[in-house]
Amino acid sequence: MFSKAKTGKNSEGKDAPAARTDAAAAAPSPVKRQNAPRASNVPSIISQDVVMRGNINSAGEIQFDGSLEGDIKAGSLIVGDKASVKGEIICESIVVRGAVDGAIRAKSVSLASTARIQGDILHSSLSVETGAHFEGNCRHSDDPLSDASAKDFRRARPSSPPPAPRPVNTAEGEENVQKSANGNATAPAFLSQNRSPLR
Repeated sequence: MFSKAKTGKNSEGKDAPAARTDAAAAAPSPVKRQNAPRASNVPSIISQDVVMRGNINSAGEIQFDGSLEGDIKAGSLIVGDKASVKGEIICESIVVRGAVDGAIRAKSVSLASTARIQGDILHSSLSVETGAHFEGNCRHSDDPLSDASAKDFRRARPSSPPPAPRPVNTAEGEENVQKSANGNATAPAFLSQNRSPLR
């Protein structure tokens, strides 16, 4: 396609540059974008006035102060005081200062005193400050980020409601129960209205 051109003198007496060869003519290929997120040194900051619906994926650090309906998968995550997340969180380490309504799977979980968690936590390390509010199940795992650990945790969770309280056995408290004229049990003697509480 290209051939080496002879250098000749142009009208001003200077040498003309040689034409490019095939190897030199090949331009470097453009950098291809990768689908996998890469870690960076600068954390991503999502401010308090941001309201999002959808999932967030990052291999780096995220400081989340907004409101999200969706899942977060990150290397490191800080959920700010005013933040609200409704979805599953999967990351290496997490510090929760705000509200999370969903499951958390992380190697290191730290709940600050202002944290409000409603969901399950699967962790390798857990720290909870006084005042943190947590409703859900919590379990230690050597590898909480693996899908096998998550499936085992979901399977082990209690899915049925707690058992109903058992009925009171009337044989145990018969001495305190008075029988009415028709034979039905009434309130214990010490709760009788005819008796003064001061006697």
